[in-house]
Amino acid sequence: MFSSIGLSKPVAEARRGAVAVVVRQGRFLVIRRSGNVEAPRTYCFPGGAIEPGESEQEALVREIREELGARIRPLRRVWQSVTPWDVALAWWQSELDETPPLVPNPSEVESVHWLTPDEMAGLAGLLESNHDFLDALAAGEILVDGLEGMEPSASKPWE
Repeated sequence: MFSSIGLSKPVAEARRGAVAVVVRQGRFLVIRRSGNVEAPRTYCFPGGAIEPGESEQEALVREIREELGARIRPLRRVWQSVTPWDVALAWWQSELDETPPLVPNPSEVESVHWLTPDEMAGLAGLLESNHDFLDALAAGEILVDGLEGMEPSASKPWE
């Protein structure tokens, strides 16, 4: 009916997500998703869907609490992108509260890692949107505090 009179079909409500970019000692906080969620057992920055009526920042606070049992403070949006599945992502540099320690929710997160950008880019099973972020970072299109001039640390910040 719509095409016969030259009108577009109504657009479904756009899917939106928020992504937490957390840096400590020159390394990104990366999760491996559990087998129970969308894109199972893939690696990615933590984050998730923005619920109706929620701001990007509110979604990040909720998602990090649900996924890792931690509190987060979104600082600034550093990038935005759209996935091949038409999900609009807002990438936020964020800080984790120092306490309590990260406690992955096993229904959502299989494991937690602190990785350099190069280590992250080399992961088999890294989400495509995260590769896009790392490519833009390497091209200088994104500025993330805590990475400039950082040499990979010999210590393991998660220990």
